[in-house]
Amino acid sequence: MQQETVSEQSAVPARNWLKTLAKYREPNQFRSILELAITAGPFIALWVAAWWSLSISYWLTLALCIPAAGFLVRLFLIQHDCGHGAFFSNRAANNWVGRILGIVTFTPYEVWRRDHALHHSSSGNLDNRGFGDILTLTVDEYMAKTPMQRLAYRMYRHPIVMFGIGPAYVYLLRNRLPLGFMDSKKHWFSAMGTNIAATIVAGVVIYFVGLAPFLLVLLPITILAASIGVWLFYVQHQFEDTIWESEQDWDLHDAALYGSSHYDLPKILQWFSANIGIHHVHHLYSRIPYYRLPQVLRDYPELAANQRMTLMQSFATVKLRLWDERQKKLISFPAAFALQSAN
Repeated sequence: MQQETVSEQSAVPARNWLKTLAKYREPNQFRSILELAITAGPFIALWVAAWWSLSISYWLTLALCIPAAGFLVRLFLIQHDCGHGAFFSNRAANNWVGRILGIVTFTPYEVWRRDHALHHSSSGNLDNRGFGDILTLTVDEYMAKTPMQRLAYRMYRHPIVMFGIGPAYVYLLRNRLPLGFMDSKKHWFSAMGTNIAATIVAGVVIYFVGLAPFLLVLLPITILAASIGVWLFYVQHQFEDTIWESEQDWDLHDAALYGSSHYDLPKILQWFSANIGIHHVHHLYSRIPYYRLPQVLRDYPELAANQRMTLMQSFATVKLRLWDERQKKLISFPAAFALQSAN
């Protein structure tokens, strides 16, 4: 990863950027509507094409499901911007578009918005983990676990679980109940309302196309999109020189800007991922619409260099699974055991 040194980072407090970034926060209503149209339209067209192709070859169907999953990821990221109040200037427009998209993404809007807000307010805080993040243990915490607890953590962090089984479980099953928010009527109604609306939509589609064709198209699109989404979220915070600090040393703004990556993807992938790779800027100032984030980097190239990670570099992050509080970086299991043996 190409980035500034820790000393160079700390010399520029992240909060100093807030006033500069504020000028990018206003959404353009026409641009937002256009972004929604050029994402939802192709998604629906590809879904129909995938269903139609079932009569020709299921391999063709699966091929069409790949770009459809990309558009579904993009729809989720529009929902994400709505949750931050960044997609439209009107609050009601953000919320209703977010709720409707939640039916398509199987993500109850109010539940997700609250969970994600907690993530933004606690990211990188060792004493406040567990809100919308990837479970990350410190080396000392892991070493103190029983053998079975260590095995459970290893299984959780295994790529097959992290990017395969886990995402499918979250989007198809866990999102059906507002876990962690069961005492809130607002979040309960959001989850149940999304479930009911999704069931009605699914019922209508099944009536016209049949249950088997519906599932043969729906499942690969949804599972692939979920895996892509979790991967994007993973690399945005799970890199070697991210930031984790105890409450007394933790700073909200520094953790946002310097604890989040700049995932510098090829242009086509950057488009499908709605610039979410410019995550360090987003985390510092979440009210900036995603389509304005590239302009921030063009105007301030020094931000483009911070925590920059290419697609090829990102694959190396999979092996980083424990936070070493002494070295202030994420390390692998073998590196953790080597440290333990040396001490």
